[in-house]
Amino acid sequence: MDLEIRNLTHRYDDLDVLRDVTLTIPSGQIVCIVGPSGCGKSTLLRLLGGLEQPTQGEILEVGAPPKGSLNPLTYIFQDFALLPWRTVSGNISLVLEGHQLGKSEIQGRISDVLARTRLSDFAGVYPRQLSGGMKQRVAIARALAVDPAVLLMDEPLSALDSQTRELLMDDLVSLWERERFTACYITHNLNEAVRLGHRVVVLSRRPGEIREIVDIDTPLSERSADSAHLGRIQTQLWEMMREEALTADRQLNDA
Repeated sequence: MDLEIRNLTHRYDDLDVLRDVTLTIPSGQIVCIVGPSGCGKSTLLRLLGGLEQPTQGEILEVGAPPKGSLNPLTYIFQDFALLPWRTVSGNISLVLEGHQLGKSEIQGRISDVLARTRLSDFAGVYPRQLSGGMKQRVAIARALAVDPAVLLMDEPLSALDSQTRELLMDDLVSLWERERFTACYITHNLNEAVRLGHRVVVLSRRPGEIREIVDIDTPLSERSADSAHLGRIQTQLWEMMREEALTADRQLNDA
């Protein structure tokens, strides 16, 4: 299933946040959204997920979601959003309990995503016993349990230290190589964007408009932290954003 965003504009009272955004998130690709602070990245994700309705424009789901999909659009948050009184399995089962599923199907889905995210040995562990990286893997497993058509990822690695972030990027690449999932991935980290994105969308400062779309043809499995090619793309992205990022930062500090 593709997501098509057509002429999307959004405002809060007199504050214009997004302006005339038109974009396709193709099935089987990770599309990363970057831009200066306050440019509307997270607002765009909320609109895609139906948490808010756009002031103007439309968001279309084109094509059928995967067979067995319970939630076509599913979030992964930066703060993990795990319930501390539930085990790893219990946190995953939470998203399945509101659906008309038998106990065996629920357990089957849980076992499947635990295996896919290499968490099978931690099924009975509580969040307090896990590292930040492991908690985020649980959040990813929980999202996958509903067989989503599109993952909406809101800075999912920003709360992690640099080493853990590198490991989670490797995990996401490995998972994509097996699953070919679709994602809209919001990040302020350009390294994440060039490591994970098939396409990187650069938004201008508020009101956010699409300034540039950069396609990266290098296969995900061939990308590395020390790639000179990816380094050049990252520099290119920063050069696009530098002046507006500085202006946006001054505006936020003066607010």
